[in-house]
Amino acid sequence: MSDGVPGRSSRVRRILRGPRPEAVPALVGRAAALVGVLDIAAGVFPRFRHSRMHAIAEVLPGSFGPFAAALSLSAGVLLLLLAHGLKRRKRRAWRAAVALLPAGAVAQFAYRHSIIGVLIAVALLVPLLRHRDQFAALPDPRSRWRALANFVLMGAGSLALGLVIVSVHPHRTIGDPSLADRLTHVIYGLFGFEGPVDYQGNTSWTVAFSLGALGWITAVTTIYLAFRPEHPAARLTEDDEARLRALLEKHGGRDSLGHFALRRDKAVVFSPSGKAAVTYRVVSGVMLASGDPIGDVEAWPGAIERFMDEARAHSWTPAVMGCSETGGEVWTRETGLDALELGDEAVVDVADFSLAGRAMRNVRQMVKRIERAGYETRVRRIRDLGDAELERIRRAAEDWRGTDTERGFSMALGRIGDPADGDCLIATAHKADDEPGEYGDLKAILHFVPWGKDGVSLDLMRRDRSADPGMNELLIVAALQAAPKFGIARVSLNFAMFRSALARGEKIGAGPVLRAWRGLLVFLSRWFQIESLYKFNAKFQPRWEPRFVVYRASADLPRIGFAAMQAEGFVNFALPLPRFLRRRRATAERPCAHAVAERDVRAA
Repeated sequence: MSDGVPGRSSRVRRILRGPRPEAVPALVGRAAALVGVLDIAAGVFPRFRHSRMHAIAEVLPGSFGPFAAALSLSAGVLLLLLAHGLKRRKRRAWRAAVALLPAGAVAQFAYRHSIIGVLIAVALLVPLLRHRDQFAALPDPRSRWRALANFVLMGAGSLALGLVIVSVHPHRTIGDPSLADRLTHVIYGLFGFEGPVDYQGNTSWTVAFSLGALGWITAVTTIYLAFRPEHPAARLTEDDEARLRALLEKHGGRDSLGHFALRRDKAVVFSPSGKAAVTYRVVSGVMLASGDPIGDVEAWPGAIERFMDEARAHSWTPAVMGCSETGGEVWTRETGLDALELGDEAVVDVADFSLAGRAMRNVRQMVKRIERAGYETRVRRIRDLGDAELERIRRAAEDWRGTDTERGFSMALGRIGDPADGDCLIATAHKADDEPGEYGDLKAILHFVPWGKDGVSLDLMRRDRSADPGMNELLIVAALQAAPKFGIARVSLNFAMFRSALARGEKIGAGPVLRAWRGLLVFLSRWFQIESLYKFNAKFQPRWEPRFVVYRASADLPRIGFAAMQAEGFVNFALPLPRFLRRRRATAERPCAHAVAERDVRAA
């Protein structure tokens, strides 16, 4: 193949090993969910066993007596909680299901003397034991937010289900309790106390046991998620970073996104030879890599195979965001995954850039106008900045960020001014004011990371909101004009998602489907800066390099897209810290967290 892409393929070895039977965990997970729903129905509704579902209800653990009702309800809720883990082949979910089913069978025989129920429970247990090797996925990293979400969702679900339990015995209820009385009874019952609603006969015990079981399950699952053994979270160690820098020193010129692999909130897997690596972050169960593998292209298959083995070991969904055409070919050939064009990267060749000509008229006029307003630019390497000025730039970049959430993953380094990043390029705009602000005459910042020996890639763009419009255009032009003295021949600007659709959709002759797709992208641009970022990049007459997303199945694309939005910072479930606390933490910790924020990019 061209571009030095190796001809050998690990797909041959995978075919010889035979296909992996993914259907069994999915089928078992669906069956667990169905049995869980039926268990809940058997425990909640007193006449469920007399319905047409009687034949199915007979095989469920316990449906008579207060304790049996609570046991059936508990088993149903737990099976529903385990169903997703079983689908993802989680080992702990398998262990819990294997322990739960025999317990249900014993309870069924002890309370209902149902031999058929025992046999069906054992029959359901057989696939779990027979295919136990398929349930080997390691646990996900522990998350306090997951424990909090479980408490909120389980609490709300317990309240709703508790109201049903309290209300399904109208003929045995004493009096006519109001909704407030029933809700109070549910809340008391979840904590194991007697509430204001009374029933005839054993119904009081049935309701009390069922509510107590719901409260117990909510508490136990929340405590488990909060204090379960922690699997190490993805972090780039010092040794990993040193090995990646060595690979980038030799092969960093191949991919403009290569230096972004040094983000310290990523993990890394290396090929067996150590000559290639893939960096990634796990977001919502998606193992998300970005750009091409790092290192020698001949060693890429080994790193990719390690990546896929890691995804398989944890039952994560593998995905790659923003790989090049060569990278996409290797990924799809080595793994059997599919690739879809995601957008285009704008690359400007310095030797071909000029402000002359009609096509550059708008940019030329804007730059001249800003220069006449008294702005000047400086383009330097990070290593050439003094400590005081560098700290001022860091604080300005933090305060000028357009959102409370850091944005960036695939094209963001996440820091400014680290001693190890001395080759990074920074362009700043300055204007002397009568009353200097907190950052002196500093008005705008552009930060570039190295792209091999003769290139740079745009990392972040920040400006003072009080500065004149056009700061980004001014600094990009300044960086392009200063590039030759730094030995820079190519500059990668922003990534424009769905650029080809936007470009073709506005041309004469575009069909109705393409125009409708472009209209949707323009509508989404109100929130995601799709069209404006494309038009901003197009001002500098770049060449467009296609970038791709690599995925396993079409059904995974919504999940991958959501995970990518989380990684890029467009979707965030964490509560943001107050700004003064964020600044204090950024000052106390290294590295500083500064990522791409394109909110201020707009067409001139």
